Amino acid sequence: MVATPAYYRWSSHAANALGHSDPLLTPHHGYLALGFDQASRLDAYRTWVADAVSDEELELIRLRLQRQHAFGTHRFREMIEDQLQRRVGPAKIGRPRKQGAGRESTLWPLFLGMPG
Repeated sequence: MVATPAYYRWSSHAANALGHSDPLLTPHHGYLALGFDQASRLDAYRTWVADAVSDEELELIRLRLQRQHAFGTHRFREMIEDQLQRRVGPAKIGRPRKQGAGRESTLWPLFLGMPG
């Protein structure tokens, strides 16, 4: 991981946000539409990247990385678990339910004074 996208060697961020020359890049029409001149495009791109992930989302991403859990919806995690045949999300807290747990006891009506 890097501190900012500009430090990632293969990112276009250094060119699109900081104005560094990169002969491998051709500006995308969406990038060119960010402003009338290079200075306004650079500023708009930096703002767009800075606002892309909220502080709460960033903290959640870091937590999932530390715990080696997949980051995504419940459905996405289920798909990954099916493919990997292992858990990729947080485990349920507590002991597993006993077989047949949740069924009412046959003694419960008698306890309440009702005919069984």
